[in-house]
Amino acid sequence: MKVVRSLVAAVVVLSASFALAQNDARKSFDQLKGLEGMWEGKNSQGQPLSVSFRMTAGGSALMSEIHGHGPENMITMFHMDGDRLLATHYCGVGNQPRMKVISSDAKSITFEFVDGTNIAPGAGHMQRLTLTQPDADHHTEDWVFLDKGKEKNEFFTLERSK
Repeated sequence: MKVVRSLVAAVVVLSASFALAQNDARKSFDQLKGLEGMWEGKNSQGQPLSVSFRMTAGGSALMSEIHGHGPENMITMFHMDGDRLLATHYCGVGNQPRMKVISSDAKSITFEFVDGTNIAPGAGHMQRLTLTQPDADHHTEDWVFLDKGKEKNEFFTLERSK
């Protein structure tokens, strides 16, 4: 009887943990949906850029497109994968890193590298992305590129334009 009670308790705990993780990921995805629209701002070097966000695929994916003046023109797709939120980044260096949420709160969401395609061992790729939205009309994007063990940050400061 003790074994049965222990098994039932374990199933209840695991089910609650799964539901909590799924709810947190879904909340983060819903939070990202609030970015839908056009954003204007500057990159780390002070150069102008714009970023657009739009829902696609029947509301199952959010597409972010960076519009700059060169290789920073990139797309990132955010979508749910079961109980986790993923970001697939189509990078200017020609690879496609996938990142999952490692932390989130009411104002920011941080993604960390999981795996990717077209990434040779030791090759440079996006390692981390933090999106922060202090209010409805402002947000920042902190991109971290990892290459040969060294991190390089690119920081965007953006304001809603539409």
